[in-house]
Amino acid sequence: MKRTWIAVLAILFTIPAFAQKADKRLADSTAVLKELISNDQIPTRLLNRARCVMVYPSVKKVAIGIGGTYGRGVLVCRTGTEMSGRWGAPVMYTLDTGSLGVQLGSTATDYVLLVLSKRGADKVLSGKLKLGAGASAVAGPSAAQASGFNDTNIDIVTYARTKGLFAGASLGEASMSSDDSINKELYGKDITPTEIMAPKTPVPPAAQPLVSELQRVSPKHV
Repeated sequence: MKRTWIAVLAILFTIPAFAQKADKRLADSTAVLKELISNDQIPTRLLNRARCVMVYPSVKKVAIGIGGTYGRGVLVCRTGTEMSGRWGAPVMYTLDTGSLGVQLGSTATDYVLLVLSKRGADKVLSGKLKLGAGASAVAGPSAAQASGFNDTNIDIVTYARTKGLFAGASLGEASMSSDDSINKELYGKDITPTEIMAPKTPVPPAAQPLVSELQRVSPKHV
């Protein structure tokens, strides 16, 4: 029992390593998105429908016996009242998938979530969201199946990549929250997700590659 608690405490003290600086998180998220787009693993048809995109790179289990799988990522939404304009400034988010995900020490999992509905985007931007309770989410279809995916009741489609394999994935009742401390680091002040989405909020230099990539591959909401 004593050894178990020592192991748990040791891992909990390593959690700050997951709270990486904003620029590293943005760079990692950009790398994941670029690779999946270049390999046509994210259906362009759905990306064009997305109001927002969330990327969580390298999500791993962070505790023994607690069942927590904790990730940190980035949300980028289209600008405008209906979120149909250009891609805007990013918001840092956390992801808690409960008992889902990979085991400690195994290969990390990259998650990509496409927020298709305005309703879903509003729920995400509230700062805290539990999938299933606040917004409906399903495993995303493959590129071949995307043309037939027209369910307007679905708010979010989710994908995961583990060991190089990319496919739709269920996130169950995963919770997502605004990562306020890193948002403060990135923007130099306390700021809410809704405030970040304001038209006049400039895109930070470290986020330009991510926003530019989204703008390049999906310049218009369709």
